[in-house]
Amino acid sequence: MDHRANLLERDDDIHDLIASVRRIAVLGIKTEEQASQPAFYVPRYMDRAGFDVIPVPVYYPDVTEILGKPVYRRLVDIPGAVDLVNVFRRPQDIEPHLDDMLAAKPAAVWFQSGIRHQAVAEALARAGIKVVQDR
Repeated sequence: MDHRANLLERDDDIHDLIASVRRIAVLGIKTEEQASQPAFYVPRYMDRAGFDVIPVPVYYPDVTEILGKPVYRRLVDIPGAVDLVNVFRRPQDIEPHLDDMLAAKPAAVWFQSGIRHQAVAEALARAGIKVVQDR
């Protein structure tokens, strides 16, 4: 299969992806103290909508829970399958997470609105992971 089929851009493909998602690891999630930032209120919305949200903060080393859920420091440490990794990192900060994303083998990775990293997206797509960018 051509890896480009894993680079989702069409609304229908993205809708189908969302319909298949249950567990979402949020890489770069913020804490309740940053409740006004998208990296907190978007995951809170997903949690309230019934998704199983798994916090993976990059900062806040003393925090052990976000949204009342245990924090993981690496995606690969999350027990069980992850359907989607929702990425809240600046484009220049994504590449250091590539090996962790590949090792965790999520079904998909979603770079939030304003976030694109073509080289990482291509590497993930070649590994069979679906990718949404800048949505």
